[in-house]
Amino acid sequence: MALARRLALGATLALVVLGLAWEAWLAPTGRGTLTLKVLPLVAALPGLWRHRLYTYRWLSLLVWLYVLEGLVRATSEALPASALAAVEVVLAVALFAIVTFYIRRRLADGAAARATP
Repeated sequence: MALARRLALGATLALVVLGLAWEAWLAPTGRGTLTLKVLPLVAALPGLWRHRLYTYRWLSLLVWLYVLEGLVRATSEALPASALAAVEVVLAVALFAIVTFYIRRRLADGAAARATP
């Protein structure tokens, strides 16, 4: 569980850094207002740090928006942005897998604790 927590924090931070670097320096589109797309991920960091199951649950749904954005931009943009989009897809899918594992494990541990007298 501790490893899953660290991996979830790391993947979320990596998505934040990628989103900021992508839209601000590496392949900016427009005036950099797309850097705001990382705000929901930043909002998730305190909940991930504190083991809030609610945060893990809504993050498992939110992460699909980043997968979709990455898939669209990987197939519709030129090379620097398409490579960054592919990295975003990989990170977002990995984050989903980690968060899902954490949720399932935590619910199973809670059920086992309730069943044990």
